[in-house]
Amino acid sequence: MSWALRSSRRIRPVSNPSVSVVVIAFNDAGLVGEAVASALAQGPAVSEVVAVDDKSADGTSAVLDELAAAHPRLKVVHRTENSGGCGTPRNDGIAAATAPYVLFLDSDDVLAPGAAEALLRAATAHEAPVTVGACVRRELPEGNDVPWVPGLYTPGDVIERPADRPELVRDTLCVNKLYERAFLDKHAIRFPDGRFIYEDFVFTAQVLAAAPRIAVIDDLVYVWHVRRSAARKSISLDRKDVGNWRSRIAAHRRAVEILRGASEELARACQVKFLEYDLRMYLREVGSDPDYQAAWWTETRDYLAGFDEAAVESAAARARWIVRVLRATATPPADLQRLTRFAAEPPRLLPPYALADGVPVWSEEVPAELDGLAGLPVAELPVTVDAEAAGSLLRVRVHDLYGRLAEAAPRTATLRFVPRTGGVPVEGEAVALRADGDGVWTADLPFRLAALAVVGRRAGRRGMQAWDVRVGVECADGSSLLTSLRPLGSLLRRRVLPSSRYGVLLTQPYRTAAGSLALRLAPGAEGALNLVRNRLGRARMGRRSR
Repeated sequence: MSWALRSSRRIRPVSNPSVSVVVIAFNDAGLVGEAVASALAQGPAVSEVVAVDDKSADGTSAVLDELAAAHPRLKVVHRTENSGGCGTPRNDGIAAATAPYVLFLDSDDVLAPGAAEALLRAATAHEAPVTVGACVRRELPEGNDVPWVPGLYTPGDVIERPADRPELVRDTLCVNKLYERAFLDKHAIRFPDGRFIYEDFVFTAQVLAAAPRIAVIDDLVYVWHVRRSAARKSISLDRKDVGNWRSRIAAHRRAVEILRGASEELARACQVKFLEYDLRMYLREVGSDPDYQAAWWTETRDYLAGFDEAAVESAAARARWIVRVLRATATPPADLQRLTRFAAEPPRLLPPYALADGVPVWSEEVPAELDGLAGLPVAELPVTVDAEAAGSLLRVRVHDLYGRLAEAAPRTATLRFVPRTGGVPVEGEAVALRADGDGVWTADLPFRLAALAVVGRRAGRRGMQAWDVRVGVECADGSSLLTSLRPLGSLLRRRVLPSSRYGVLLTQPYRTAAGSLALRLAPGAEGALNLVRNRLGRARMGRRSR
């Protein structure tokens, strides 16, 4: 990995720089050793690793003591009471740290090789109190890496004033950054204590409000492990009741207050980020429990009532439309699931489509205006495409959206299969769309799943394969869009297909949590067994979650 830094400032390295890595742990005896090992493996850039055990009830404390006996650079802080959150143990770690710089690490994650040295070189070269590197969310056990806030930073950049880059509020993580300890002490920057969820929001707001110079490197520094099937979910993934959403709102409100004291631009950007990211993420996971839905709706409306109108108007069109629907009705609308589908990625606005005095609105019952629709490029239109079985073909129906798609004149449709574990998509054949009237275009597309399984096998996918199904629409005016499919009818039936390569191929089209079409392909007996095991595992997790 390379690191290329540029700055107009005179470079003056700090003498004898080093890093304290603060690892926090609670009931994580099986994973904390890997986290500590990744910190110790950073080499001489890390002068010490400070592990804070938050009064674990399992063997975490003993694991850390055993590691400390073998590694002089590791010192362990044993809390006598559990704090209930992540902020207090991190604060304890800062207090115990002795190096000029501090780096945070959670017990179920790891630092990338060379992370500390790369961050330290940039921090000292540019006298930057904060240095940021790349982070990935690694979905386990699949191992699929999803970049965190891609495109937000320019590798090699040196940001003199955060207020000049208000979009920085979108990176709320504290673990992908190196901090100068003197900077944190000077501005009294610490995490909220106790059971305060989303403590990163508040800490990051304090950092940005203190206006540090920020150096950016292109090295991968942090691997965030996401274990959605774990028996004990992380605090941020545990969304079984509205309390999690209430906590997120509380953290966000406090972050906005902190930022407003330093910069109106940063505060407004923080509210826009909430509308475009947090709100949509939780809305699409609102579930089917009417009590939860009602409580979530009330909490959200109450919070949005205090938002700056400038922030709402600055948000992307689809975020604005969600806000308008929320403000238009005191209780969840009858078509709430339609709203959750619209909040998904990619967004789909399902028919029917209503007008009020010729203006596009959400529905006849909730006439919230869909302002800005006329100005959206075709690629950003939340078009709905239905899919159903047609023998060995997949019949797709593309719905117009208030005449916007008709203006572009849809011409062809093409299937694209995207591996859910990451990798290169597989493109199908383009087929001409035919106009069926009433703003619908139809095409019958090749759906060769046996051939797809072979391509997946050649790419190294053994056993069960999982694919998202997308459709690309090309228009006569040169525009295009790519979106997911809404499965209908008998399409979701499991089928056994003959395969010259595998003997049999078990296919299971299914509907994702976002309501989109996806596939599980199980080539041969081994693949079928993996599919059965996968289904049993999901069933067990479903019973536990109930």
